[in-house]
Amino acid sequence: MDNWDEIRTAFQVARIGTVSGAADVLGVHHATVIRHIDALEQRLGVKLFQRHARGYTATEAGQDLMQVATATDDQFTQLAGRIRGQGEGVSGDLVVTSLVILSPLLTPVMVKFRRENPDLTVRFLTGDRLFRLEYGEAHVAIRAGEAPSQPDNVVQPFFSQAMHLVATPSYVEQHGMPTGVSDLVNHWFISHDNVDSRAPFIRWLSEKVPQNRIVFRTTDNRAMVDAVISGAGIGFVSTWEMRQHPELIEVMPSQEEWTGALWLVTHVDLHRTTKVQAFLKFLKAEAANWEV
Repeated sequence: MDNWDEIRTAFQVARIGTVSGAADVLGVHHATVIRHIDALEQRLGVKLFQRHARGYTATEAGQDLMQVATATDDQFTQLAGRIRGQGEGVSGDLVVTSLVILSPLLTPVMVKFRRENPDLTVRFLTGDRLFRLEYGEAHVAIRAGEAPSQPDNVVQPFFSQAMHLVATPSYVEQHGMPTGVSDLVNHWFISHDNVDSRAPFIRWLSEKVPQNRIVFRTTDNRAMVDAVISGAGIGFVSTWEMRQHPELIEVMPSQEEWTGALWLVTHVDLHRTTKVQAFLKFLKAEAANWEV
C-alpha cells in the first residue's frame, strides 16, 4: 500500500460515519473523501463501506482496515507525545497526573516550578484513570498502591502516606467512640464506592466492616475527606489532612497496614529529557520538607 492519505481518509470515515464529518476533520473537500474511498476500494478489490441515507457503515473488510488504522493512529499519537517532550529546555507543556487528593501538596510545587520556568505551561490531570505514559498522555505520574509494572516505565519510590481513622466531635458525641476493631460493626462509615479499590485502607475497611454500615460512598478521595469533616461517619484521612483539621478525633491508632506507597512514574523515552529531570529534581527537593 503506497497511499496513506487514502487509508487515513477511510479511517476517519469509519470512525465518524459520514463523509462530511471526515472531510471536516481532515480539512479537505467532501469530494476528496469520496474519491479516496472509491480509489482505495478499487485498489483493494473489495467494498469497505455500505452506503446508506445516514452515512457510511464499515463492512467486515472495512472493520479489518479500521483495526489496523487505529493501531497506526495510536502509534503516531505515541510518537508525537514523545517528540513533544524531547526539547532541550524547560518549556512547552509539562503534564503531571495524580489522584486529586494530592493536589494540596502538589499544586504549590508545580506553581513554584512554573514560576521559575516562565516558558512552561503546567497541565495537572487528576482522576482514577491511569493516563498512558507510553502514548505521551503525561510526562510524570504519581501513582498509589503497589509499584506500577507497565513495561518501559521508570518507577521510583516517592513517599508513603500514613492514614488515620477519624470522626468529628459531633459524631463521637452522638455515637460514641469504637472500643476496638470488634466494635466497628456498631458504627457508620465513609468509603470509596469501588469495592475493588486498590487502596490498602479501603480494603481493610471492607474486611472489618459490613457493607450496610458504610453509609456514604464516593468515587473521589477528596469527597471522602469532605464527608468525614461534615460528620457523615467515620472515615480515613491522611496525616496532612489531620494537620489541616485538628478538630478531628482519631478513633483508633493508625496502623501500618493502612499506609499506602506513592510512586513517581515516567516513560523511559521521556525520563532523561531536560524538562522531566528538572521537574523530578525540584519535586523531590520540595517533598523532602513535607510532613506526611
